[in-house]
Amino acid sequence: MSPGETAAPVPEKEAATPTAAAPPPPPAGALAPAAAEPSYETKAQVQDVLTSEIGIVVMLNRLKQSIASAKEFAQFLRKRSILEDEHANSLKKLCRLSQENMQRGEHRTGTFAAAYDEMMVVHERMADNGIQFAISLQQMSEDLTELAAMAEKSRKGWKQSGLAAEHRVAELEAAMRKSKSKYDALAEEYDRARTGDTSGRQGGKMFGFKGHKTGAQHEEDLLRKAQVADQDYQGKVQVAATERSELETRIRPETVQALQDLVRECDSALALQMQKFASFNEKLVLSNGLCISPLKNGAESRSLRECVLGIDNDKDLNDYLSSQHSKLPPRTALPKYERNPVFDTSNRGTANAPQGASQPPGPNPVPPPQTGMFHANARSSTFSDLPMSPPNQGTLGHNYNQSTSSIPILGGPPRPSSQPQHERSLSHSSAMNQPHNDATGQQYRGAAQQPSQVSNTRFNGSYTFGNPQGPPQLGALPFQSSSQPQQPQQVPYTQPPPQQGGPMTNPLLQHPPSQARRQSPPAAPQMAPPRPVFGISLSRLYERDGLAVPMVVYQCIQAVDLFGLNVEGIYRLSGSVPHVNKLKNLFDTDSSSSNLDFRNPENFFHDVNSVAGLLKQFFRDLPDPLLTKENYLAFIEAAKNEDDTVRRDSLHAIINGLPDPNYATLRALTLHLHRVIENSSTNRMSSQNLAIVFGPTLMGTAPGSNISDAGWQVRVVDTILQNTYQIFDEDD
Repeated sequence: MSPGETAAPVPEKEAATPTAAAPPPPPAGALAPAAAEPSYETKAQVQDVLTSEIGIVVMLNRLKQSIASAKEFAQFLRKRSILEDEHANSLKKLCRLSQENMQRGEHRTGTFAAAYDEMMVVHERMADNGIQFAISLQQMSEDLTELAAMAEKSRKGWKQSGLAAEHRVAELEAAMRKSKSKYDALAEEYDRARTGDTSGRQGGKMFGFKGHKTGAQHEEDLLRKAQVADQDYQGKVQVAATERSELETRIRPETVQALQDLVRECDSALALQMQKFASFNEKLVLSNGLCISPLKNGAESRSLRECVLGIDNDKDLNDYLSSQHSKLPPRTALPKYERNPVFDTSNRGTANAPQGASQPPGPNPVPPPQTGMFHANARSSTFSDLPMSPPNQGTLGHNYNQSTSSIPILGGPPRPSSQPQHERSLSHSSAMNQPHNDATGQQYRGAAQQPSQVSNTRFNGSYTFGNPQGPPQLGALPFQSSSQPQQPQQVPYTQPPPQQGGPMTNPLLQHPPSQARRQSPPAAPQMAPPRPVFGISLSRLYERDGLAVPMVVYQCIQAVDLFGLNVEGIYRLSGSVPHVNKLKNLFDTDSSSSNLDFRNPENFFHDVNSVAGLLKQFFRDLPDPLLTKENYLAFIEAAKNEDDTVRRDSLHAIINGLPDPNYATLRALTLHLHRVIENSSTNRMSSQNLAIVFGPTLMGTAPGSNISDAGWQVRVVDTILQNTYQIFDEDD
């Protein structure tokens, strides 16, 4: 039995199996036309074609069509499988990434977070369904490809055997027809010789190679040839008849039947895979639908719509606000503006009158200055020497008038209450519209140069609103009377030097009267900070503070290590300029202040990008760059080496020759930036990106340099960062 005959029943059984297993109504209707019996006329036509000489060729062409269709559908399944797999895996990866990002602190929590998690779980289940669908399609594609390959191989075998028999019979029939033609020609010639037909002969004699033949001899010769041709023709007819009979009775039917079986097998398998494809599509859509809207068979099953509708924005907002209740700062009173009596022109004439007395308003002449009044300017120096209170404690303008009257009188004997008080305003005498003679001005300026005699010990502690001691106050002046309530006196304002805890503001400058703002001259220039950090060379900072790495560099590195390694674009994105300026002023005031401990993010306003900007600002403000102007050209020449090892060793040698503060600071910065690079998958800051940011900052510009050096500056810093542990020892 031929291979085609044994393989024929298999696809018929396989085709019957899914029909029985599938849901009854749709598949039965789909397969009903294929099971219909053909008409008698159709059967006769089919049989005539199959038994004819073209039967094998027709079946070979039909099998070729089935194989091509199977290959095309297999290719479609393979490409569809790839698309579904990519889509499912991308969806799953997107869900996980989005879910991880949503769980970070900068996103919402509460019912929104729960609903979002459930929504991502639904999408992950849909992605799993897609992956399973892709696997099924891939298996179907492989099965169809294998079937097409086997069918094509069988087709080649049957084509060779079937067509060979057809060609052999055709050749035998052609030889038979040729032999018959020869036999007929000899018989005709013999008949003419026998009947005495002399046409074509001369004088009844035949010429030959062996001499002339007589008519009798020629007749015998033709008879012999005709008999030989007759035998040859008869033999070829028998052989052709035998081969033709063999072809028609055995070879052709077997070949046609085998090709029919292959066609049925290929077509049945193709139809089966298409049915499976339709079933898998239905299963995919149904599974995704159940993921989105599951059956109500349990309390835990929620549809996607129910998950989204479960978001309670008001509850999330209230929960978030209530969670911040523990972080509430101490409650303070609202700031209150209290106008200083000095600027009240209607009370100048009655400022020293007893309480309850009434005097008409009028000009109050200024008495001539006295010797005991030279100490009045001690208030200015006392104000300059006071330690500044933290800016977040108390309200200086609110408490100013509450504690001034309780300050003991210092600096000289009390002045009688009958004399008018000596008043000094921020705008000198112009704000009061009173003349001011030269003698008074000279005496005042001379007194301002005397050292303050008021002790500062009582102002060293911090205060809060409602503290009995009150905020730091100005020292009492010698012209204030102890027998009556004291009125705060206005003196020329001098910018106080920043002290630990932050700058202290003058309440008169917080709410200046409109008249004083219009008539006051420009404010005096600000005094330089006592211990500046920015704009000071590293060697001077080292000699002054005794720190190899400046405190501002240490604190900034510490803040970025704790809170900025996973921030995308760290050092590339600019922070808030007001925040950077505030931090800069704090460091210039007192770099050892507890308010500059960057382990607490509140100290840098929870803005790590501002810390990064502060660090870059420090290096930009250095008088001599971190890598020094002296070594600028050496660094540029070393960067031009194309060999990585030679370039690294050249830079290493130059770095070893840097001054000690520069070397220590560069080492701390490089190790820190290497930690940033180790998290580049999150912060997107590679060594090249950091080198672009820090190249010009660390190297600066040298005399005679050109713009083309920017690329070499980047290469210098990039090489240092890529060879961090070859150039510097790792921190213990």
